[in-house]
Amino acid sequence: MNASLTHRDRAVLRAVADGRCEISGSSLLVDGLCCADQFVGPRLTSAGLISTRPGPAALTSAGHALLDAA
Repeated sequence: MNASLTHRDRAVLRAVADGRCEISGSSLLVDGLCCADQFVGPRLTSAGLISTRPGPAALTSAGHALLDAA
């Protein structure tokens, strides 16, 4: 998945790591606002990089590893 991540994907992962994101239903909120890219949240959760549970978004171990490698 690392090679197919966009700059936006990486920016969202950094925002999740900084504690700025929340999962509400199928939407990803960044700083309390719906993310402009409606597909980035589902794309990153289905890739196993961020948690799928409602509430504060969290990186998975794969998400942490990917950010640490970048």
